[in-house]
Amino acid sequence: MPSSTPYYLTAGPVAARFNRIVGRLARYGVSVAGTAELSVRGRKSGQMQRIPVNPHTYEGERYLVSARGHSQWVRNMRAAGGGELRVGRKVRTFTAVEIPDEEKLTVLRTYLEKWGWEVNQYFKGVTAKSSDEENLAAAPDHPVFRITVRG
Repeated sequence: MPSSTPYYLTAGPVAARFNRIVGRLARYGVSVAGTAELSVRGRKSGQMQRIPVNPHTYEGERYLVSARGHSQWVRNMRAAGGGELRVGRKVRTFTAVEIPDEEKLTVLRTYLEKWGWEVNQYFKGVTAKSSDEENLAAAPDHPVFRITVRG
């Protein structure tokens, strides 16, 4: 019987430390393989929460994919409807719309082609080379937001 709790793989101590380092590097202008620091307003605290993300472009559209599932930044993004991406002094404000599972197939596949070396472990065996059926089965576990940069 499937779990009623949405998939969310929390970061362990090593991953949390790595995320802090990558986020700090992005904040100071060093993007590791295209990473950026995401800032999104906390749905409960109202304070800006920061985490490194791997922005993904597919067919001219920009996306944020949550490899770890229904994480805190995802829950905050649903409430806030947008945020900021930062690499050094370049800050891009954006709005975000979550896309439905049936529209995720090619976005997830191309995301895994680019970022699989880093995130495959969070996709429970699904990779860029997995079948369409396997990728679609993984879609509900990995929220995807189409982002539109303002200005």
